[in-house]
Amino acid sequence: MVKKIKETAIKAALMAGNKLKEKLTLVSEEIKYKGVVDLVTQADLESEKIIVEEISHAFPKHDFLSEEGSEKKTNSTYLWLIDPLDGTTNYAHRYPIFSVSIALQFEGEVILGVVFDPNLNELFLAEKGEGAFLNGKLIKVSDVDCLNNSLLITGFPYSIREKPEHIFDYFKNFTLKAQGVRRCGSAALDLCSVASGRIDGFWEVGLKPWDTAAGSLILKEAGGTLTKFDGSPFDIFFPQVLATNGKIHQEMLDVFKIINSDK
Repeated sequence: MVKKIKETAIKAALMAGNKLKEKLTLVSEEIKYKGVVDLVTQADLESEKIIVEEISHAFPKHDFLSEEGSEKKTNSTYLWLIDPLDGTTNYAHRYPIFSVSIALQFEGEVILGVVFDPNLNELFLAEKGEGAFLNGKLIKVSDVDCLNNSLLITGFPYSIREKPEHIFDYFKNFTLKAQGVRRCGSAALDLCSVASGRIDGFWEVGLKPWDTAAGSLILKEAGGTLTKFDGSPFDIFFPQVLATNGKIHQEMLDVFKIINSDK
Protein backbone atom coordinates (compact mmCIF):
# COMPACT_ATOMS: atom_id res chain seq x y z
CA MET A 1 0.00 0.00 0.00
CA VAL A 2 2.71 2.51 1.00
CA LYS A 3 4.75 1.73 -2.11
CA LYS A 4 1.69 2.11 -4.35
CA ILE A 5 0.79 5.44 -2.72
CA LYS A 6 4.27 6.84 -3.29
CA GLU A 7 4.48 5.56 -6.86
CA THR A 8 1.07 7.01 -7.70
CA ALA A 9 1.92 10.43 -6.27
CA ILE A 10 5.25 10.57 -8.11
CA LYS A 11 3.72 9.43 -11.39
CA ALA A 12 0.91 11.99 -11.13
CA ALA A 13 3.32 14.82 -10.29
CA LEU A 14 5.64 13.99 -13.17
CA MET A 15 2.80 13.67 -15.69
CA ALA A 16 1.20 16.92 -14.56
CA GLY A 17 4.49 18.81 -14.47
CA ASN A 18 5.42 17.69 -17.95
CA LYS A 19 2.00 18.79 -19.22
CA LEU A 20 2.57 22.23 -17.68
CA LYS A 21 5.92 22.56 -19.38
CA GLU A 22 4.47 21.37 -22.68
CA LYS A 23 1.73 24.01 -22.59
CA LEU A 24 3.90 26.88 -21.38
CA THR A 25 4.21 28.57 -24.79
CA LEU A 26 0.41 28.58 -25.22
CA VAL A 27 -0.53 29.99 -21.85
CA SER A 28 -1.11 33.62 -22.89
CA GLU A 29 -4.21 32.56 -24.81
CA GLU A 30 -5.78 30.59 -21.97
CA ILE A 31 -5.85 32.89 -18.92
CA LYS A 32 -8.96 33.52 -16.83
CA TYR A 33 -9.35 35.50 -13.61
CA LYS A 34 -10.73 34.24 -10.30
CA GLY A 35 -10.15 37.66 -8.71
CA VAL A 36 -8.52 41.00 -9.44
CA VAL A 37 -5.05 39.42 -9.72
CA ASP A 38 -5.84 35.75 -9.00
CA LEU A 39 -5.38 33.77 -12.21
CA VAL A 40 -6.29 30.35 -13.50
CA THR A 41 -5.05 28.93 -16.78
CA GLN A 42 -6.19 26.00 -18.87
CA ALA A 43 -2.95 24.35 -17.81
CA ASP A 44 -4.06 24.50 -14.15
CA LEU A 45 -7.21 22.62 -15.04
CA GLU A 46 -5.52 20.05 -17.25
CA SER A 47 -2.84 19.40 -14.65
CA GLU A 48 -5.48 18.94 -11.96
CA LYS A 49 -7.45 16.55 -14.19
CA ILE A 50 -4.35 14.39 -14.73
CA ILE A 51 -3.60 14.19 -11.01
CA VAL A 52 -7.16 13.53 -9.87
CA GLU A 53 -7.66 10.82 -12.49
CA GLU A 54 -4.41 9.07 -11.55
CA ILE A 55 -5.23 9.10 -7.85
CA SER A 56 -8.89 8.14 -8.31
CA HIS A 57 -7.93 5.22 -10.54
CA ALA A 58 -5.42 3.88 -8.01
CA PHE A 59 -7.40 4.72 -4.87
CA PRO A 60 -11.10 5.13 -5.67
CA LYS A 61 -12.08 5.29 -1.98
CA HIS A 62 -9.71 8.15 -1.10
CA ASP A 63 -10.89 11.76 -0.74
CA PHE A 64 -9.17 14.74 -2.30
CA LEU A 65 -9.08 18.53 -2.07
CA SER A 66 -7.58 20.55 -4.89
CA GLU A 67 -7.07 24.25 -5.62
CA GLU A 68 -9.12 24.41 -8.80
CA GLY A 69 -12.26 22.89 -7.34
CA SER A 70 -11.93 19.14 -7.60
CA GLU A 71 -13.14 17.83 -4.28
CA LYS A 72 -14.37 14.52 -2.96
CA LYS A 73 -15.68 14.06 0.57
CA THR A 74 -16.67 10.62 1.81
CA ASN A 75 -15.09 10.81 5.29
CA SER A 76 -12.26 8.58 4.14
CA THR A 77 -9.26 8.44 6.47
CA TYR A 78 -7.14 9.37 3.42
CA LEU A 79 -7.21 12.89 1.99
CA TRP A 80 -5.08 14.03 -0.95
CA LEU A 81 -4.24 17.74 -1.08
CA ILE A 82 -3.39 18.91 -4.59
CA ASP A 83 -2.00 22.08 -6.08
CA PRO A 84 -1.79 21.33 -9.80
CA LEU A 85 0.12 24.54 -10.55
CA ASP A 86 1.71 26.41 -7.68
CA GLY A 87 2.95 29.66 -9.19
CA THR A 88 0.17 30.41 -11.68
CA THR A 89 1.06 34.09 -12.03
CA ASN A 90 4.64 33.14 -12.92
CA TYR A 91 3.31 30.56 -15.35
CA ALA A 92 0.97 33.04 -17.01
CA HIS A 93 3.97 35.27 -17.73
CA ARG A 94 6.10 32.30 -18.81
CA TYR A 95 8.41 32.96 -15.86
CA PRO A 96 9.89 29.50 -15.19
CA ILE A 97 9.31 29.16 -11.46
CA PHE A 98 6.29 26.97 -10.73
CA SER A 99 5.60 23.50 -9.43
CA VAL A 100 3.16 20.67 -8.84
CA SER A 101 2.42 19.85 -5.20
CA ILE A 102 0.74 16.65 -3.99
CA ALA A 103 0.33 15.55 -0.37
CA LEU A 104 -1.54 12.78 1.40
CA GLN A 105 -3.09 13.01 4.85
CA PHE A 106 -3.96 9.91 6.86
CA GLU A 107 -6.27 10.47 9.82
CA GLY A 108 -5.48 14.18 9.76
CA GLU A 109 -1.70 13.87 9.54
CA VAL A 110 0.37 14.47 6.40
CA ILE A 111 2.29 11.26 5.65
CA LEU A 112 3.51 11.91 2.10
CA GLY A 113 4.66 14.99 0.21
CA VAL A 114 5.76 15.35 -3.41
CA VAL A 115 6.75 18.63 -5.07
CA PHE A 116 7.93 18.61 -8.69
CA ASP A 117 9.70 21.47 -10.46
CA PRO A 118 9.44 20.61 -14.17
CA ASN A 119 11.78 23.41 -15.25
CA LEU A 120 14.74 22.09 -13.25
CA ASN A 121 13.48 18.50 -13.33
CA GLU A 122 13.69 18.38 -9.53
CA LEU A 123 11.46 16.03 -7.56
CA PHE A 124 11.25 16.61 -3.81
CA LEU A 125 9.83 13.72 -1.81
CA ALA A 126 9.18 12.90 1.83
CA GLU A 127 7.44 10.13 3.71
CA LYS A 128 6.71 10.61 7.39
CA GLY A 129 9.63 9.30 9.42
CA GLU A 130 11.73 8.42 6.35
CA GLY A 131 13.63 11.65 5.62
CA ALA A 132 13.42 14.10 2.72
CA PHE A 133 14.91 13.62 -0.74
CA LEU A 134 15.70 15.56 -3.89
CA ASN A 135 15.92 13.32 -6.96
CA GLY A 136 16.64 10.40 -4.67
CA LYS A 137 19.36 12.08 -2.60
CA LEU A 138 18.88 12.87 1.08
CA ILE A 139 18.54 16.58 1.85
CA LYS A 140 18.72 18.63 5.04
CA VAL A 141 18.29 22.22 6.14
CA SER A 142 21.19 24.67 6.34
CA ASP A 143 23.47 25.25 9.32
CA VAL A 144 23.21 29.06 9.24
CA ASP A 145 22.63 30.12 12.83
CA CYS A 146 22.29 33.91 12.59
CA LEU A 147 19.52 35.94 10.97
CA ASN A 148 22.07 38.51 9.80
CA ASN A 149 23.74 35.82 7.65
CA SER A 150 20.51 34.29 6.39
CA LEU A 151 18.89 34.25 2.98
CA LEU A 152 15.11 34.40 3.38
CA ILE A 153 12.19 33.95 1.04
CA THR A 154 8.55 35.07 1.18
CA GLY A 155 5.44 35.55 -0.88
CA PHE A 156 2.58 38.04 -1.06
CA PRO A 157 -1.08 36.94 -1.00
CA TYR A 158 -3.55 37.76 -3.75
CA SER A 159 -5.49 39.83 -1.18
CA ILE A 160 -2.63 42.26 -0.60
CA ARG A 161 -4.41 45.18 -2.31
CA GLU A 162 -7.46 44.85 -0.08
CA LYS A 163 -5.73 43.71 3.12
CA PRO A 164 -2.05 44.74 3.19
CA GLU A 165 -2.03 44.47 7.01
CA HIS A 166 1.59 44.00 8.18
CA ILE A 167 2.86 42.33 5.00
CA PHE A 168 5.10 45.22 4.00
CA ASP A 169 6.24 45.68 7.60
CA TYR A 170 7.39 42.06 7.66
CA PHE A 171 9.19 42.46 4.33
CA LYS A 172 10.90 45.69 5.39
CA ASN A 173 12.06 44.41 8.76
CA PHE A 174 13.40 41.10 7.49
CA THR A 175 15.12 42.85 4.59
CA LEU A 176 16.94 45.06 7.07
CA LYS A 177 17.91 42.17 9.36
CA ALA A 178 18.82 39.38 6.91
CA GLN A 179 21.48 39.02 4.25
CA GLY A 180 18.78 39.05 1.61
CA VAL A 181 15.10 38.37 0.92
CA ARG A 182 13.74 36.75 -2.23
CA ARG A 183 10.19 36.44 -3.58
CA CYS A 184 9.82 33.67 -6.15
CA GLY A 185 6.08 32.96 -6.31
CA SER A 186 5.69 29.28 -5.40
CA ALA A 187 5.18 28.50 -1.73
CA ALA A 188 5.71 24.77 -2.30
CA LEU A 189 9.11 25.42 -3.87
CA ASP A 190 9.93 27.98 -1.17
CA LEU A 191 9.43 25.32 1.51
CA CYS A 192 11.55 22.89 -0.48
CA SER A 193 14.27 25.52 -0.82
CA VAL A 194 14.45 25.73 2.96
CA ALA A 195 14.39 21.94 3.21
CA SER A 196 17.32 21.61 0.81
CA GLY A 197 19.43 24.26 2.54
CA ARG A 198 19.29 26.78 -0.30
CA ILE A 199 17.23 29.18 1.80
CA ASP A 200 17.36 29.57 5.59
CA GLY A 201 13.86 30.84 6.37
CA PHE A 202 10.46 31.41 4.77
CA TRP A 203 7.32 33.21 5.87
CA GLU A 204 4.00 33.92 4.20
CA VAL A 205 0.35 34.68 4.94
CA GLY A 206 -2.80 33.93 2.96
CA LEU A 207 -1.85 30.34 2.18
CA LYS A 208 -4.15 27.38 1.57
CA PRO A 209 -3.63 23.77 2.67
CA TRP A 210 -2.68 22.62 -0.82
CA ASP A 211 0.07 25.28 -0.86
CA THR A 212 1.87 23.95 2.20
CA ALA A 213 0.86 20.33 2.86
CA ALA A 214 3.56 18.63 0.79
CA GLY A 215 6.32 21.18 1.37
CA SER A 216 5.77 21.27 5.12
CA LEU A 217 6.36 17.52 5.46
CA ILE A 218 9.43 17.73 3.22
CA LEU A 219 10.81 20.50 5.43
CA LYS A 220 10.08 18.64 8.67
CA GLU A 221 11.74 15.50 7.38
CA ALA A 222 14.78 17.59 6.37
CA GLY A 223 15.15 18.80 9.96
CA GLY A 224 13.37 22.13 9.71
CA THR A 225 10.94 23.91 12.02
CA LEU A 226 7.46 25.23 11.24
CA THR A 227 5.14 27.37 13.35
CA LYS A 228 2.67 30.19 13.06
CA PHE A 229 4.04 33.72 13.47
CA ASP A 230 3.39 33.62 17.23
CA GLY A 231 5.30 30.37 17.69
CA SER A 232 2.23 28.18 18.11
CA PRO A 233 2.06 24.87 16.20
CA PHE A 234 1.83 25.00 12.42
CA ASP A 235 -1.44 23.91 10.82
CA ILE A 236 -1.87 23.49 7.07
CA PHE A 237 -5.45 24.75 7.40
CA PHE A 238 -4.28 28.02 9.01
CA PRO A 239 -3.18 30.62 6.41
CA GLN A 240 0.18 31.48 7.95
CA VAL A 241 3.57 29.82 8.11
CA LEU A 242 7.04 30.49 9.43
CA ALA A 243 9.43 27.80 8.21
CA THR A 244 13.15 27.79 8.99
CA ASN A 245 16.22 25.65 9.46
CA GLY A 246 15.43 25.80 13.19
CA LYS A 247 18.57 27.72 14.09
CA ILE A 248 17.18 31.16 13.16
CA HIS A 249 13.59 30.41 14.14
CA GLN A 250 13.57 32.30 17.43
CA GLU A 251 15.17 35.38 15.85
CA MET A 252 12.45 35.44 13.22
CA LEU A 253 9.75 34.97 15.86
CA ASP A 254 11.19 37.94 17.74
CA VAL A 255 10.78 40.12 14.63
CA PHE A 256 7.13 39.11 14.31
CA LYS A 257 6.57 39.79 18.00
CA ILE A 258 7.88 43.36 17.73
CA ILE A 259 5.84 44.13 14.60
CA ASN A 260 2.60 42.57 15.83
CA SER A 261 2.88 44.28 19.22
CA ASP A 262 2.51 47.61 17.40
CA LYS A 263 -1.00 46.76 16.18
